[in-house]
Amino acid sequence: MQEEYKKPYFILFNGVTDALTALKDQNYGLVKSLLTRAQQQAEEAFISEDENTGKKE
Repeated sequence: MQEEYKKPYFILFNGVTDALTALKDQNYGLVKSLLTRAQQQAEEAFISEDENTGKKE
């Protein structure tokens, strides 16, 4: 796995895992919140990595 994707991947993976647990408990509001937060944190981590390495898409 390329280094710039590791942190965002783990953020998303953990967020999805937490959301699946909340889904099992039928806590749909928490599911939405967990997925939204994971998406935002992963995007921030990806952007931060680009800024630190000077990469541009």
